[in-house]
Amino acid sequence: MTTSITHFVGFPDLGHRFHNAVRIFGPPAFLHRFWDQRARRDIADGDVIVFAEGDEHQPVRRFNGDDQFYAPDPKEPEVEL
Repeated sequence: MTTSITHFVGFPDLGHRFHNAVRIFGPPAFLHRFWDQRARRDIADGDVIVFAEGDEHQPVRRFNGDDQFYAPDPKEPEVEL
């Protein structure tokens, strides 16, 4: 039996929209800054994909995004998910 995991795609920051998605779908296993080739490769059959905007039919970015964008800022207090 395989376990499905949750991917969040395209969230511009870890603000209200992100926290609302966490309340509904639970915390993500992966955060993808953009809908790009790497995000598509990371997703397996049965995984849950939550898009900030659009869906899987939107154009795939030509270049992979820097998912390090979501690394916590050491100056900011930690947010409990």
